[in-house]
Amino acid sequence: MKPPELQQWLLSEAIREDLEIVTKATVASELTGLPPEVGLSARLEHLDWERLLLAGSLLARSADRTFIEAALRIATAAVSLPNTTEVHDAGVILLQKLSNYQAARLALQRHLVEPDLNGRLGASARLEAFTRELNNSILIEHSGEWLQVNPFQQNFWNRARTPQSWVSVSAPTASGKTFLVLQWLIDEMKTGGASVAVYLAPTRALVSEIDDNLNLLIKRMSIGDVDVTSLPLATKYADAAKASKKLIYVLTQERLHLLANALNDDVRIDLLVADEAHKVGDRLRGVVLQDALERASRSNANIKIVFISPATQNPEALLEDAPASTKKEAVDSDVPTVLQNVILATQRPRRTTEWSLELRQSKDAHLQIGSITLQARPTSLRKKLALIAASIGSKGGTLVYANGAAEAEEIALLLSQLIDGPPNENDSELLALADLARRGVHESYQLAPLARKGVAFHYGNMPSLLREEIERLFRKGKIRFLVCTSTLIEGVNLSCRTIVVRGPRKGVGKPMEAHDFWNLAGRAGRWGNEFQGNIVCVDPDDLIAWPDGVPERRRYPIERETDNVFRSGQQLLDFISSRWDRSASDLSEFSQLEQVCAYLLALRLREGSILGAPFTKRHDQAFIAVVDSLLAHLASNLSLSATIAGRHSGVSSVGMQKLLNYFRSSSHDVEDLLPAPPESKDSYDRMTKIMGIINDHLYPAFQPPTLVPLHALVVLEWLKGYSLSAIIRARIAYHQRHKRPFQLPKLIRNTMELIEQTARFRAPKYISAYMEVLKLHLHEIGRSDLISNEMDVGLALEFGVSTETLVSLIELGLSRMAAVEIHEKIALDNLDRDQARKWIEEHNDQFDGMDIPKIIVAEVRRKILGKDPDDTGAAETMAS
Repeated sequence: MKPPELQQWLLSEAIREDLEIVTKATVASELTGLPPEVGLSARLEHLDWERLLLAGSLLARSADRTFIEAALRIATAAVSLPNTTEVHDAGVILLQKLSNYQAARLALQRHLVEPDLNGRLGASARLEAFTRELNNSILIEHSGEWLQVNPFQQNFWNRARTPQSWVSVSAPTASGKTFLVLQWLIDEMKTGGASVAVYLAPTRALVSEIDDNLNLLIKRMSIGDVDVTSLPLATKYADAAKASKKLIYVLTQERLHLLANALNDDVRIDLLVADEAHKVGDRLRGVVLQDALERASRSNANIKIVFISPATQNPEALLEDAPASTKKEAVDSDVPTVLQNVILATQRPRRTTEWSLELRQSKDAHLQIGSITLQARPTSLRKKLALIAASIGSKGGTLVYANGAAEAEEIALLLSQLIDGPPNENDSELLALADLARRGVHESYQLAPLARKGVAFHYGNMPSLLREEIERLFRKGKIRFLVCTSTLIEGVNLSCRTIVVRGPRKGVGKPMEAHDFWNLAGRAGRWGNEFQGNIVCVDPDDLIAWPDGVPERRRYPIERETDNVFRSGQQLLDFISSRWDRSASDLSEFSQLEQVCAYLLALRLREGSILGAPFTKRHDQAFIAVVDSLLAHLASNLSLSATIAGRHSGVSSVGMQKLLNYFRSSSHDVEDLLPAPPESKDSYDRMTKIMGIINDHLYPAFQPPTLVPLHALVVLEWLKGYSLSAIIRARIAYHQRHKRPFQLPKLIRNTMELIEQTARFRAPKYISAYMEVLKLHLHEIGRSDLISNEMDVGLALEFGVSTETLVSLIELGLSRMAAVEIHEKIALDNLDRDQARKWIEEHNDQFDGMDIPKIIVAEVRRKILGKDPDDTGAAETMAS
């Protein structure tokens, strides 16, 4: 019998019943509210563990996901269920045979296994264990330390060490990708000759997390010649070169463009890591990411790039555009490192408080786990989620997925009422979180009272410091229930024990696709934090909630947004043909085509043709020639340079040319076209006018037109360095002044969204392009004297800063919320980074008397002074 045949026989016949018993027991042990199954304990007592563990060892020799998962289930049961010392030891040894050293260490940390396992092994077993560890270890060259890894991690490490290479890495969400890539990045900076590296992250939340983790690693390794920054500042690049220091930028794709613009493309990037690289297929930002990657690769023909993506079908697709001389390596794995239990929760007929729980083992095979009784009748969908989560997740570590910020707040409020006991008035960390919520957002912000009950909500528009503190306290177990939105799909490395989800959506009314669902599910049972995780899918048979059923585990195909649009064929040709004649107001319904057309036109202006571009080889050459011809005709209407076109990714050169034509033909005084300083009394009127001009001639970015005054006001308040709480108070005062009714929770959420979507996304993108075109016009008419060389407007809007002191505080590592609070205590607005650090050092002993929220004081002392660190959350994140 061949090994695969033997392994299949083991699963289908030899150990099928025994595996079913341990599966039921291990899954049930994770959930509260489940009455013990009659007879299950007796069946466990009579289990032949020696036989089962032998089968696990045979299954562990396979590379097939099904067999590895079964071996992992056996090992987890042996370690976590009540057993003899010998069975516990054998479970750890099986984990080691699976190269799952993280789970083996977790068993020791949780005292599930007696210490000194090697001392209890015989000589041959010790030798075998030593050989396994040696074979599954990598050397971190700069420190001389050996690191135990799994086969996927070892494969990545060996291939990524190849000089002048592009490596595309794909593996399940909880497989240790980020942890190892950060180790590799630092090692490459220390030993590989690289001077400048960029870590591209898809969201600001992940930028902050990676920045913290890199700094923590550097601190632990006592590395003094590598700096990390998340600000796209040209000065940082120059300062690092002068000091002979290595520099790692942690940036979003938009910030990478800001950096390249600040340095006029005179930047040499030696290493680039693109996290969540499959997002080159994202409808709105995929083209910007692709453009950023290509811009970085043009800076250095020998750049080394690592692409990271979760469980994709074709990671090699990201290597297709690499230069011919570049070595290309794809590292692909589908091996599980942690058990993820998909549990289907279905209401029993006519009994709305009784719910049956089944483990989905395959599409057609379910295993009955038990049933739960809810505390009350679930008379609404939100109550249903809250009641089920409260019933099964009282151990804590429970996430509830909500389809939007308002829903998240309401479910969290319901959950807080289902937890026994009064609010916690003694936990200083929960009280500090509540205080930050009240003072950083609004005194009536719902998060404050919920936090004291160990419940919180989490969504993308929240201030980063508040969100990070919620995540930290969730990791510590002080927040037991966390209601989240799609922010967690975008790469935030937050682990949990259980996720409760019903009808997940990403975007308004759009059912979540399978790859996003499994990216979310990957938060359950994060490797190194848990042995297993639970994804509880509510109402799995409801076709409104789950139009295509609960998604099966499958791998996601990578396809660039540009390639996707090219396949639209005639639609793309028609858009390019008509682009010059389209008014700006018509463009919002063609945002996808506008992004790709802008990219193609900038490429043609730079290269003279798109025919030689790497991506064209994937498409019909006759079609490419037609596209090139249409772009040539479009370009004939332009007087803008290729440089200007390339500086504003996603903004059409046609729109910028029409804007320039407007400036040239305008009868207004040219000074009226310039923005005023935020503190100027005419700044509001100027900003309102500028946004109107952008809507009419460049792109309809600030919609609806009736709300342009509000967009302008929020942008100016953001630029002035107002805190979120101050901006919210101003919105409330406006409504009260004009006797307009409002709902406070909705007003708070809408203000947060305006800041994120307008002040930090659309305004930097389109106002930067506006200013670039206006400067060109001022040069043409001989009014260069009106051009200000003050802070770049894109940078100012991205971070919400208007003074050098605020920039310096953020450059030192502070969140904007903390920087604004400290900025209010500093008299001077022109402190550079060293002066700002000196001010903090001199006033450190006065902070406690300055009425600054404790969490902000802690952040200042941790990030700038290196005092009172709490590295637990970061360490757990890195381990996963």
